[in-house]
Amino acid sequence: MSPELMLAGVALLALIAYAVLAGADFGGGVWDAFARGPRRAQQREAIAQAMGPVWEANHVWLIFVIVLLFSGFPRAYAALSVALFAPFHLVLLGIILRGAAFVFRAYSPQSARTLGPGRMGRRWGAVFGAASVITPVLLGMCLGAVSAGHVRVAEGAVRIEGTAPWLTPLAWALGLFALAVCAYLAAVYLANETQGELREDFRRRALAAGTVVVALSVLVLPLLYLEAPHLWEGLLNVRAAPVLALGVLAALLSGWALLVRRLRLARLATVAQVVCLLLGWGVAQYPYLIYPDVTIQNAAATDAVLRFVLWTLPFGLALLLPSLWLLFRVFKGEHLGWRDEGV
Repeated sequence: MSPELMLAGVALLALIAYAVLAGADFGGGVWDAFARGPRRAQQREAIAQAMGPVWEANHVWLIFVIVLLFSGFPRAYAALSVALFAPFHLVLLGIILRGAAFVFRAYSPQSARTLGPGRMGRRWGAVFGAASVITPVLLGMCLGAVSAGHVRVAEGAVRIEGTAPWLTPLAWALGLFALAVCAYLAAVYLANETQGELREDFRRRALAAGTVVVALSVLVLPLLYLEAPHLWEGLLNVRAAPVLALGVLAALLSGWALLVRRLRLARLATVAQVVCLLLGWGVAQYPYLIYPDVTIQNAAATDAVLRFVLWTLPFGLALLLPSLWLLFRVFKGEHLGWRDEGV
């Protein structure tokens, strides 16, 4: 396997890790924004407790992807920075506002009447929820933009064909789909981390979000056929089709497990579903980083740079992975099924 292909594979795995971990954090913010009913305060408290220890650490995977793209594929990094300047900066703003609002709300004075956040806390809560909704939508729109062929790159210059590539019908559909997947992930995770009536609240939300994911899948498929035929054909080829088939089976298993309250199985199946979804996209998109002009091969840095990055990756991961494992082990071990005697 060539160095550029190995590095692209590592970047895809990091993107999947970001989706599985930070995607659930975004989804937690979605359910915080739409908390309703007599237990809405308890729902928000459960979300805050679930996110509190780990939400900042999950963004390390996004930084990891950006560093790999900048170092290993500078031509693609430059083209994306120009073509998607607006949505990328809005994503950055959303992440910053979301984190700041989460912390400011947690330390805002409580209302003497409700023993919940006061007026300022509620305002920060509104910012937190809005940023949690908008940011995954924008990330999904960016994914659609690099897949549809509206970003053209020739002789180092970026040219946009037609409307802004992140505002096409396909991009909007993928943005909403990303939002629904994040909400589904979060609801499944939260159903595992709560008890009693709160668990039932989040289980019902997971079933509702899963239904929306299926409905949006039906919408996305014809748009792929019309706006990104190369991706449509790639999804049906012998490389990607088995991965997507496994993803469909995982989705069915996840839904069934929720219905029968096998929540740990639902969590595993949901993670498998998201992994297969993004892995299938990566395989179908191959060899393009930005269709149709920027490929893994023509965007790659020099062989010396690629090999240097690949040789240094194990040392960085040797520090990163045990640190993340310890963080999750300490704060999330009980909910992930870990016990004192081991995993």
